[in-house]
Amino acid sequence: MKTQVRPRRSRGGTKQPALRGRGGKTPPQTDRLADRMGLLGTETAFEVLARAKTLEAAGRSIIHLEIGEPDFDTPEHIKEAAIRALRDGYTHYTPAAGMLELREAIAEYVGRTRGIAVGPDHVVVTPGAKPIMFFVMLALVNPGDEVVYPDPGFPIYESVARFIGARPVPWTLREDREFRADPEDLRKAVGPRTRLVILNSPHNPTAGVLSRRDVEDIAGIVRGRPITVLSDEIYSRILYDGTFSSIASVPGLQEQTVILDGFSKTYAMTGWRLGYGVMRPSLAARIAQLMVNSNSCTAAFTQMAGIAALRGPQDSVDRMVAEFRRRRDVITDGLTRLPGVRCFRPHGAFYAFPSVRAIDPDTGRLQEYLLNEAGVALLSGTAFGVQGRGFLRLSYATSVEVITEGLRRIGQAIEHYTPSGRGRSVQAPVVRASSVKSRVSAPRYRR
Repeated sequence: MKTQVRPRRSRGGTKQPALRGRGGKTPPQTDRLADRMGLLGTETAFEVLARAKTLEAAGRSIIHLEIGEPDFDTPEHIKEAAIRALRDGYTHYTPAAGMLELREAIAEYVGRTRGIAVGPDHVVVTPGAKPIMFFVMLALVNPGDEVVYPDPGFPIYESVARFIGARPVPWTLREDREFRADPEDLRKAVGPRTRLVILNSPHNPTAGVLSRRDVEDIAGIVRGRPITVLSDEIYSRILYDGTFSSIASVPGLQEQTVILDGFSKTYAMTGWRLGYGVMRPSLAARIAQLMVNSNSCTAAFTQMAGIAALRGPQDSVDRMVAEFRRRRDVITDGLTRLPGVRCFRPHGAFYAFPSVRAIDPDTGRLQEYLLNEAGVALLSGTAFGVQGRGFLRLSYATSVEVITEGLRRIGQAIEHYTPSGRGRSVQAPVVRASSVKSRVSAPRYRR
């Protein structure tokens, strides 16, 4: 007897097939998801990238300003270290917290760059930096506790907080402060149930950078409370003005701080999946325990590459940051020349976050129009929280030629745009890959 399929309604109201097998009995519902899966969010950048790739496959020319990864290649000495490690047999398990040699290198690097005392027992190495975010919340936050996070901000902060049953409390970042988190707003957001406060500087998506005074004022609010600060410092080396300040370097705050960092942005190693957290040793032991129960360990040969990255020459990082500075000037100057667009000059990271309220505060609608009609892939600010309404995020981790063409298309498109989203189509010219090259001497790749 063939299985019959009859529609039924799931708990969420959408129709799903009801299976009936031999004898008319309904088999077990093996595809039913746990309720908590409905709490997880996503990263819109990857969704827009997928749609843009579909348009490209259909023959459209697309300018990619949506994805946040350096277009430089991983430096040669780092790749060679990984290749050598593979040949030398680094293909087996390592300690869950990471190889001692890498944890020592990270401790030396973080101690030098943040001006704090760090040992290998403070460090946990993970496959990418996101596990630190996830594990820290799992280890420290109970259901009903509060997590204060920046809005706009990296969407996974709120997503993970909701997933574990915490109450996410937004900390609004404002354009009039160039998106530097305001300590007084934090004072209002912190309450008796607050267990975690998330900082991100330089900031994604706004490119705001906290000053030393900012981090000292924030430290004064959380010091002595049962609150841990998760300081996302993944862009700390991509800085154009001033010096980087970590809240962990404020006297008395190191024990309350978890530094989240990694190799993806600084060394153009997004595909290597190599990150780490630096924290008090008692918490590091618990985070390593979560590693045992999830990933077991991080790949050995990538850890050897991490040692080469930290202890090897840094001139490739300096060249990359210098080129990002040049691109920053091109994109911000170009955006501010467009009618209805306002954009401050970023101090770090590689994102521009222009206000386009005068064109259309519904930036989700504008994002779709620019992709479908102008062939420019970028992100609505609402992909990063409700406070992103009226803004767009553009990644300038691509060549000056691509940025210039993208700005030209955006300018042409908004001339035809109406807030209803029914602007006249804009013919985007074909841009061959060979005609849009980076002027950077370092080798590069495109996804």
